[in-house]
Amino acid sequence: MELFQYKQMYEKMDALERLELTVQWGSYDIHVLRFHLTEFPPGKVVNFHKHAEYEFHFIPGGRGKVIIQEDEYPLRAGLFYLTGPDVLHYQEAASNEAMEELCLHVDIVERDSIDISEDEDSSLNQWEWMEAKNCIEKLKQLPLFPAADLHDAMSYFVKAYEAAQNNYLGSYTTIRQAVIQILLRAARAYEKEDELQNFPTRDMKKYRYKLALEYIHTNYAQPLSIEDVADKLRVSTRQLQRLLKEMNQGKTFSTIVEDIRLAAVCKQLLTTQHSIEKIAGQSGFSSGNYLHTVFKNKFGLTPAQYRANVSNNQNIVIGAPAGQPKINHPSL
Repeated sequence: MELFQYKQMYEKMDALERLELTVQWGSYDIHVLRFHLTEFPPGKVVNFHKHAEYEFHFIPGGRGKVIIQEDEYPLRAGLFYLTGPDVLHYQEAASNEAMEELCLHVDIVERDSIDISEDEDSSLNQWEWMEAKNCIEKLKQLPLFPAADLHDAMSYFVKAYEAAQNNYLGSYTTIRQAVIQILLRAARAYEKEDELQNFPTRDMKKYRYKLALEYIHTNYAQPLSIEDVADKLRVSTRQLQRLLKEMNQGKTFSTIVEDIRLAAVCKQLLTTQHSIEKIAGQSGFSSGNYLHTVFKNKFGLTPAQYRANVSNNQNIVIGAPAGQPKINHPSL
């Protein structure tokens, strides 16, 4: 199907999203949340984010890239990738070319009770339920990198859109079948990749912690709040605080930031002759007086005393804040 055939979906971009659409398939309820065609202008960036639901991304035209967790992949027309619940990802269109994307967001919920009727059609029901279960289980295990849309799942976006717009007899069934076909054909896209089962999975908790520390290290000299970091990671402040405590011996966000700033102060006291006031400003402290108080409370001596003791070659090693090298300290 040529790219221009997808363009009709721009005429009424929310046509499919206006529908209150839940597809019952086997033992699952598939809640359709978003279902549309969108365009990334050249150079457009969608920063790291995640969703609570499954998001199917298909590229009918253009070029760009995606970063899934830590790994970067080029995107071009004909590729597909899935970001399941809580998968952090980043998207970017090529600097000189727009990128089209067909998106389907679905929340997949397994019903508690399973009731397959014992009538003459029960064998057909069992086949459908089995296919649904196999498909959903496979989607949960899909590797986190793009693959070719080998089975033309993209064409079912247009079929669903035309059904919604024309409202002919059987439109709802057509849309329902289109959703199921997109899921099935996406799951089949990786079938011939025998090596996929060997791909390692990542520890998202450690990865988010790493991202949080990297952001704090990069921005410690500026006013910095836990809301700033949580927003960049697309998590709640409560989630972030819990993660930081768990991964860093119970330390809170403010303690971690303070430790990183003090490590920067110690380094400057050791390697420069800048005034205490200037060092405070370059390390995220509001004033030299405030730095003086925090430093003395933490280490038992003032910044000036620290600098003087270092000059006298006092050399006691203390543990540095998380992610920082050991610091030679004169007293503790």
